Amino acid sequence: MTQLSLAISNEKTTQCDDLLLYLNTHGSIRPMNALFELGIYRLAARIYDLEKKGHRIPRNMVTGIAKNGRRYAVMEYYKPV
Repeated sequence: MTQLSLAISNEKTTQCDDLLLYLNTHGSIRPMNALFELGIYRLAARIYDLEKKGHRIPRNMVTGIAKNGRRYAVMEYYKPV
């Protein structure tokens, strides 16, 4: 098992702990990744919690065109600095 999967499967870690580990391991995360890989439905709320604790988390609005032709925009968060 990897360090990430050990931390995520450990019931004593918080969503914020899992999110920080994910960001440090993968470099960035988007809301759908957070939901499916970490079980975090409210990613922006967890980012807010981390920022209140003193972490500086860069972000960027990512835009694109979905398969159905509609435009979309999502926030992407990056490894803390």
